[in-house]
Amino acid sequence: MRSVLAAVALSLTTCLTTPVLAESAAMPETVPTLSLERVFASPGLDGPAPRQVKLSPDGRYLTLLRNRAEDRDRYDLWGYDIQTREWRMLVDSEALGSGRELSEDEKMQRERARVGSLKGIISYQWASDGAGVLVPLDGDLFLAKLDGTVTRLTDTEGTELNPKLSSKGGYVSFVRDRRLWVGPVGGEAAPVTPSEGETIRWGEAEFVAQEEMARLQGYWWSPDDRRIVVQRTDEAAVGIVTRAAIGAKGTKVFDQRYPAAGTDNAVVELFVMNPDGSDKVKVDLGLDLDIYVARVDWAPDGSAIYVQRQDRAQTRIDVLKVDPATGASQIWFTENAARPDYWVNLSDNYRFLKDGSLLWWSERDGFGHFYRGSFGPLKTHDGETLFKGWQWQQLTRGTSPVTSLVGVDEAAGTFTYQATTDVLTQQIYRARLDGTGEPELLTDPAFTNSASMDGAGRLLYVTRSNPNQPPQSYLATPDGSRVAWIEENRIEGAHPYAPYLAGHVTPEFGIIPAEDGTPLHWMMLKPKMEAGKRYPVFFSHYGGPGPQMVTKGWGGALAQAVVDKGYIYFVLDNRGSANRGVDFEQPLYRAMGGAEVRDQKAGAEYLKSLPFVDPAKIAIYGWSYGGYMTLKQLEADPGLYAAGISGAPVTRWELYDTHYTERYMGNPREVPEAYEKASAIPDATRISDPLLLIHGMADDNVVFENSSELISVLQENNVPFEMMLYPGYTHRVSGEKIGPHVWNSIFRFLEAHGVTSPAAE
Repeated sequence: MRSVLAAVALSLTTCLTTPVLAESAAMPETVPTLSLERVFASPGLDGPAPRQVKLSPDGRYLTLLRNRAEDRDRYDLWGYDIQTREWRMLVDSEALGSGRELSEDEKMQRERARVGSLKGIISYQWASDGAGVLVPLDGDLFLAKLDGTVTRLTDTEGTELNPKLSSKGGYVSFVRDRRLWVGPVGGEAAPVTPSEGETIRWGEAEFVAQEEMARLQGYWWSPDDRRIVVQRTDEAAVGIVTRAAIGAKGTKVFDQRYPAAGTDNAVVELFVMNPDGSDKVKVDLGLDLDIYVARVDWAPDGSAIYVQRQDRAQTRIDVLKVDPATGASQIWFTENAARPDYWVNLSDNYRFLKDGSLLWWSERDGFGHFYRGSFGPLKTHDGETLFKGWQWQQLTRGTSPVTSLVGVDEAAGTFTYQATTDVLTQQIYRARLDGTGEPELLTDPAFTNSASMDGAGRLLYVTRSNPNQPPQSYLATPDGSRVAWIEENRIEGAHPYAPYLAGHVTPEFGIIPAEDGTPLHWMMLKPKMEAGKRYPVFFSHYGGPGPQMVTKGWGGALAQAVVDKGYIYFVLDNRGSANRGVDFEQPLYRAMGGAEVRDQKAGAEYLKSLPFVDPAKIAIYGWSYGGYMTLKQLEADPGLYAAGISGAPVTRWELYDTHYTERYMGNPREVPEAYEKASAIPDATRISDPLLLIHGMADDNVVFENSSELISVLQENNVPFEMMLYPGYTHRVSGEKIGPHVWNSIFRFLEAHGVTSPAAE
């Protein structure tokens, strides 16, 4: 559940902080209330929100997708000349686009990439010579050059999925009608893989790879353009979920291949072939077909292919070294889970270096860190060779996990990475590849940061925010020195957030202990309070493995709108969330709905101890895994909470997909008792507090059956609850009009059950 659990289509706009008024901005005479309608309207209150920031191969230009002020969800392609420091639009999505409806396959791919709500240009790729950019738009492909000319490469009724320029820029490739197509740039493309019926797909990542493994690619060009690794996916064994996408003016029925926990996955094979499909050889992935192809990479010189093969239990990753000419493979090395009752986390934090060594991220010491590995002779002290094997040198260490690889400068012998500091912020560091010296901090600790670099590691692009500043971005030299602002995004003048500054509050942060003493971090935003009065709490949670909700970064405006209604806004990160190490995540292993529910209860009990909190008015809210958490919390502790809002909940984990669910819960065929205990269905009749259930009726991720089964159980047992369903909406129920409707419905529900502020009484 990169999704189920991607926190919360709705909670992604959660306001974590309060901005400070820029010195040059005038204080308004009256402070406007931040309405839910304004939170979701254009222009976005966070200011500009650039996406897909990339540097040209020669480092001369920076390109990005920039959203429009009048339509926050529409993106155009812009270019920045680093030498002249001038911006210009390279592709106008409205002027060039046809507005044609996308195919169902592309819609679903966008949902899995979390860009389903966006319009215009959502991705692009630089040509290797820096002369132009490949731009997919409305199902067709265009080549935009820096001189302003745009050439249409395809013009079809179908959709060109997963388009790419080859490594050296000689070919354009894409998937159409479940086949891989390849052609010279500017020429006609032709299919290079066969048509094999409805259950065979070429060149596409399977459902779980897209949804849970952060792998959207299904084919990989060699560095010299001579060969392609292509995925063949056989979905015949995958179970069919008949998904009724109930819309406002009708219902579409889809027979969706959905690998639910404990059922068969798609069979994934890899083939290496020439660009015209000839000289095809099959990659030896081993005798066991029930595996995951997690990552595929070419060696920098094209001499080998490296495949990360993950076992179904997700306790081991075998890195295979493959001969591109024959497909023969051998296990290069194996990465095992850090402890027996844990899983191995996938990442993109690795780099094959030119000298044959490998920069590799691992949690083997209990925290995410970088290691440099090399394969060679192992010798005794007197120089005698014993055998060949791997030697690993740990390059980073400590209890603050490293979270991502930013870039590598092999010429300088350095690598740049992102790491957690003080649990609540992320900083960027530079260290030496030979392990000497101490890491060098490149960013300002007053901000939480993320970054990317060009391929050579010579130019740094940093995005940062803090409780007083929405996201800013700038270019820097490798030592972190800022060269130029890309988006300074100061809240002053016409900035859309400026009118609301004077009414905003600063969040407070704190720690409470879990039942075993583990420190749990919380965040609280308070409304303007009157002495002697007590206030209701809007207690927002996610709870599942992965997303960290409490950080000292900027998060948007939704929580501020909640505070403006007179509620305290409270969030707590329970055990199981990311960026705290293996032991912090482990309590969820085969025990979802346990430790995290008890941790959130500790948060509620802490709130009840505060003199300004109304202990009878603590309402809980969550979406996706958070929706599941709402149900489990209401079931575990009737009467503890005043009301609960459950959005798009998983109610029975056998209904969710294999890769996500089995990673944490194991296979239900092997541990059915763990699934029974984790389910929200058996104890649903224990719910006695007011419940509002929300679900999109075309959800392809947490399918509607999760809610329909719950609805049936509650109705058959005469358990009262309320419901708001959204025809035609998927797992993401959000937008300029629908977003306010969701949240207005939530607050009408709370008001109807007396969870109101003193001002409303």
